[in-house]
Amino acid sequence: MQVLNGVHQIKIPAPGNASWTTNAYVIESSNGHGHILVDSGWDSQESLWALQEGIRAANLKLRDIKTVVITHIHPDHYGLSSKIKQICGAQLAIHRIDADIILPRYKDFNDLVKKITVMLQQNGVPDDELPQLIDASLWMNKYVTPATPDVKLEDGDTISNDSFTFEVLWTPGHSPGHICLYEQDRKFILTGDHVLYDTNPHVGFNPQSGDNPLGDYISSLEKLERLKVHFILPGHGPVFNALGLRIEKILQHHEERKRAIMRSLHDGLKTAYEIAQQIPWMVNGGSTAFRDLSAWDKRMAITESIAHLKLLMKEDRVSNVDMDGASLYLAKD
Repeated sequence: MQVLNGVHQIKIPAPGNASWTTNAYVIESSNGHGHILVDSGWDSQESLWALQEGIRAANLKLRDIKTVVITHIHPDHYGLSSKIKQICGAQLAIHRIDADIILPRYKDFNDLVKKITVMLQQNGVPDDELPQLIDASLWMNKYVTPATPDVKLEDGDTISNDSFTFEVLWTPGHSPGHICLYEQDRKFILTGDHVLYDTNPHVGFNPQSGDNPLGDYISSLEKLERLKVHFILPGHGPVFNALGLRIEKILQHHEERKRAIMRSLHDGLKTAYEIAQQIPWMVNGGSTAFRDLSAWDKRMAITESIAHLKLLMKEDRVSNVDMDGASLYLAKD
């Protein structure tokens, strides 16, 4: 589907019976310099077929893709990029920080799994629940073929096919090396998972996230507020406008979440796991109790709670103490 003149959105399905899709974008070149593909979807036959059909429907050719830009290395955005690179002979471009965590995430990941296990244990997850929380993400690795990028991007770099020129905006939070792509002349931006139309992107603390991922995310949102943008092209969901209003709503959500955490801490020391149990979580547009979440959603809820706690510590509203190997949090106001 052509969402802007020369910009085509292709919806890439998730593996299996999942109903959600990832938006890939083909940025058309009108002068033979090659098309740009932004994000690729999972490494699956369904994803490759959907990408090929979308490109064919746009009256373009897959082999004319000469640059693949990945907004971040989560499987639904990065997984298929290695095959596209091989098929098209395209250059693969990823932000330097995400590029450096590809191998420990997708190839030699045993050490990462151990670190995540320790982190969850320290934050109060009971031993009998740990295996299902750890296993909840491992299935994703089979839909990723790790590929080393040809270009490691930095904030402020430009990517061009002469028809379009994008400024690379480093927007850490959802991923430490997440980027957005801003086309200043035409006033549109591809936001990956940084800003979505009706979903608050997951921002969780983990061994690869950096010390304060939510603080990084909020700073990145404020960075985008200064831009003149007419259209937002996200990694999931519809194209939309009014970037400032959407950012305002996301920031409001995080303030509400911090208030909920502070209320939870008013009656004493708690682990992140205990706090997550007391907060309502949104799944498929509806509020869901922690106990009713899937294993994967429980893990995300816990890591999101830790990310909020890390920011509250930076704001000097929460303190942290270690008690027999458990990380406990206490409200300071």
